[in-house]
Amino acid sequence: MDVVLVHGMGRTPLSMMRLRRRLRRAGHHPRLFGYSPTFETLQGATARLVKLIERRVDTRHYALVGHSLGTVIIRTALAHLQNRQPAACIFLAPPMLACRAARHFSRCRLYRLLMGEMGQLLADESFMLRLPMPAVPTRIYAGAGGPRASWLPFGMEANDGILAVSEATGRHQAMAVEVPSLHTFIMNSKRVYADMIRFIETLEASAHAGGSLDEE
Repeated sequence: MDVVLVHGMGRTPLSMMRLRRRLRRAGHHPRLFGYSPTFETLQGATARLVKLIERRVDTRHYALVGHSLGTVIIRTALAHLQNRQPAACIFLAPPMLACRAARHFSRCRLYRLLMGEMGQLLADESFMLRLPMPAVPTRIYAGAGGPRASWLPFGMEANDGILAVSEATGRHQAMAVEVPSLHTFIMNSKRVYADMIRFIETLEASAHAGGSLDEE
């Protein structure tokens, strides 16, 4: 299966290299998508992602994997893919709500300069609530490896150091798997990868079974 990997905010496609190698060893065809929140708008990054999918991906059966801000770009792109929807979406530490970290840092001039429009949108509650969820099988991985103490920003709430688990799942707890990972490195988790592969293989098996029935 073709798998498009979209990195998170403040990272580059290099952050997805280990996951790409693992997917390739499992027989899949991963492709990296890069963007820069400093120099691009959400609309511009979305348009390029849609173009990549249309030109270089087998749109009959593919998956989209996003980390953090990458999931926002994916969710925005889905509305433009029309009859080329993915077979599945996999979200790694996705901000499902206007998260506390973004609201806090959006008041900082350096954050606004480096993270641009996309960074500001992460702090916009109405925008985040309007983002559509995929109409295809979706798996959310929420990290819970962050520190907990009464004097820390998240208190005793489960978190990945950047997002609380509640911010990474929102109203979609049924789709979520909680893992003992930190936000920045969740894509390298062996536990996440193993579950992701099972999820993809289950979808592939269902697709092949459906194809056999159609042919009969």
